[in-house]
Amino acid sequence: MAALQLLNKKQIDQKLDRMAYQIMEDTADDDEIIIAGIADRGYVLAMMLKKIIEKISKQRLVLIKISIDKDGSSLQAHTDLNLKVCENKSIIVVDDVLNTGKSLTYGLGVFLNLRIKKLRTAVLVDRSHKLFPIESDFTGLEISTVSHEHVYVILGEAGKEDCVMLE
Repeated sequence: MAALQLLNKKQIDQKLDRMAYQIMEDTADDDEIIIAGIADRGYVLAMMLKKIIEKISKQRLVLIKISIDKDGSSLQAHTDLNLKVCENKSIIVVDDVLNTGKSLTYGLGVFLNLRIKKLRTAVLVDRSHKLFPIESDFTGLEISTVSHEHVYVILGEAGKEDCVMLE
């Protein structure tokens, strides 16, 4: 089966613009927002969202990288910043594709022992194949696929145009 392009670079940018405005509206009362991206492509998306929000808002934005063991049977996660910066803040956890929900659930788990204002999720693509009871608060594209299909996101790779593909 040939790969099918679901989103090109321009469409990704449009989806991220819309998501950035939704995030800004949801956090309008906050002076500071934490944007936490799940490595690797979720973090790239988080950086992209941060740049867009900085153009349209006066809010202070803190970017955090979450590294998780996606194949592990227990939560093994690390962040590049001390989580104390998240205390009493609104946090947006960002990933590229929401499939089973495991990665996003692990990403949210990083913040469970903190006192926070609110915790939201943002994904570029939601496939609707959840095994975990998790939803995305901000979604670029929701698509129903069959389980053997694969959605992959190409972002910032040398020599490749940003896109979302279905295979």
